[in-house]
Amino acid sequence: MLGLWGLRLPPTGILLLLPFLPLLLPAAPAPHRAPYKPVIVVHGLFDSSYSFRHLLEYINETHPGTVVTVLDLFDGRESLRPLWEQVQGFGEAVAPIMAKAPQGVHLICYSQGGLVCRALLSVMDEHNVDSFISLSSPQMGQYGDTDYLKWLFPTSMRSNLYRICYSPWGQEFSICNYWHDPHHDDLYLNASSFLALINGERDHPNATAWKKNFLRVGRLVLIGGPDDGVITPWQSSFFGFYDANETVLEMEEQPVYLRDSFGLKTLLARGAIVRCPMAGISHTAWHSNRTLYETCIEPWLS
Repeated sequence: MLGLWGLRLPPTGILLLLPFLPLLLPAAPAPHRAPYKPVIVVHGLFDSSYSFRHLLEYINETHPGTVVTVLDLFDGRESLRPLWEQVQGFGEAVAPIMAKAPQGVHLICYSQGGLVCRALLSVMDEHNVDSFISLSSPQMGQYGDTDYLKWLFPTSMRSNLYRICYSPWGQEFSICNYWHDPHHDDLYLNASSFLALINGERDHPNATAWKKNFLRVGRLVLIGGPDDGVITPWQSSFFGFYDANETVLEMEEQPVYLRDSFGLKTLLARGAIVRCPMAGISHTAWHSNRTLYETCIEPWLS
């Protein structure tokens, strides 16, 4: 039997170092984390890229290394250009960003920009949008006497603006492209060259293809609130809108949802719609409110 005398014991110094060996050995490599997807930001009426400096700061702080592109197109008064013209311009800008991001991109689209982005999702056959974040956008249209309206059409009120907006001349202004007068539904359906089409409320040969394209989106995040002060009704940010009595019908009561005319019902059924209502935020503060960012935007920027 060999016994203890046959063993070669390590020197005393090495014995003393044994408890510290984990500290001396090289650290295990950190687990690989996929990079954050690129973020594309589209502004609203009368805005520019400068308006989103706070949002850019928040994203850089919470998701360092994220490539964020705030598109600087149709700024200021140019944002009054017809929305199909803007869709074409923004589409040409986002296509190369998407092409360089095979893992997908996120869209953050504010106010009028949310309608531009929804149209992009409809007309782009190969878009790869993971999260479409609609930030206080009149997705079902606008019907309110706001400061914007008074500045643009000082002699008109919401009750008679349809006379301008539902004319060929009026449809040359972006705001008229989504003006939705619940008291003149027939005129809206026949005259609207933008909203009625992307909603699938009026027949057109691209309806099936647009719905298929729209349903490529991974997630639809809807953000808005009762203190917005511009979007009217504010529930339009969640696809709610007035009926002929100016009673707000929520998304699930809207004909476009019930008919699933462009994919809302399908998205909700697969759990791909997130609604994030926030009180106490005015229209121009949505993209600079830190609490709103942390609650409604940051969780979806994977």
